Amino acid sequence: MDNATWRSNHTAWVDFVLVGLFHQSTHPALLCLVLFLIFLMALSGNALLILLIRSDSRLHTPMYFFISQLSLMDMMYISTTVPKVLMDQVMGENRISAPECGMQMFLYLTLVGSEFFVLAAMSYDRYVAICRPLSYPILMNNRMCLLLASGCWFLGSVDGFMLTPVTMTFPFCRSREIHHFFCEVPAVIKLSCSDTSLYETLMYLCCVLMLLIPVTVISSSYTSILLTVLRMNSAEGRKKALATCSSHMTVVLLFYGAAIYTYMLPSSYHTPEKDMVVSGFYTILTPVLNPLIYSLRNKEVTGALKRMCCVRPAIQDMVK
Repeated sequence: MDNATWRSNHTAWVDFVLVGLFHQSTHPALLCLVLFLIFLMALSGNALLILLIRSDSRLHTPMYFFISQLSLMDMMYISTTVPKVLMDQVMGENRISAPECGMQMFLYLTLVGSEFFVLAAMSYDRYVAICRPLSYPILMNNRMCLLLASGCWFLGSVDGFMLTPVTMTFPFCRSREIHHFFCEVPAVIKLSCSDTSLYETLMYLCCVLMLLIPVTVISSSYTSILLTVLRMNSAEGRKKALATCSSHMTVVLLFYGAAIYTYMLPSSYHTPEKDMVVSGFYTILTPVLNPLIYSLRNKEVTGALKRMCCVRPAIQDMVK
């Protein structure tokens, strides 16, 4: 192999090709339409939830503050992947440059990592509210909520800053086809022609740490909550506590289950098709499900929505 060919094959700044979700679909146009509708539902559902929380004073509590943070993250990371997929299908172009790939990877890792810790902060909030109600106004004041939220964003960005530069500096001398619909680290690493075993081990340990800390907080919080709920004398109090916590646990199981499969299971369990399905589940479907889970099963949110809907006719009558 001559020097020119070697340099060409090892250049990092060459476009990648995203195989995408549509390459094996018999009805790509229909799938594209469904994906577009899901994207609109995710954006509108999360935006509406944020609007309700911001506009209704009854929802100005730590729990809803963290739910609004979760909705913001959902809106951002579905916007990191889905618009590119839709544009590629419409334009018939499935290339992505190395800088764009790196930026997409960084944003995705930052937002998903931040969501791990937000879910942990939400479980801690429920623990304090149910197990230590008298201390709740002190332990979960505005300053503490802002500190926890900032910490979640910071820890998520650490994940992005650690993994993205290392991944994108590997030499890619094999096929430029990424068997995925976005630049996810495991899919990009497969294209490298160098030995990535040490990096994959370090990435595995990093992901274990990123998951272990929130999972420890969540499991400890909900164990304490369960024990406290079982000792409650009020049946109504038990019902309300379990309803609130079951919604949160549903989101936790959906999100963490998919993340554990992607980043912690050995490569022998993975195929490109399975990886795309699982990634699609927690990058596309989870942002749609979260506002539904937190609104349909929550009387305070549905009440705020009803009050918002009643305000418009009242304003129209005043104008008339």
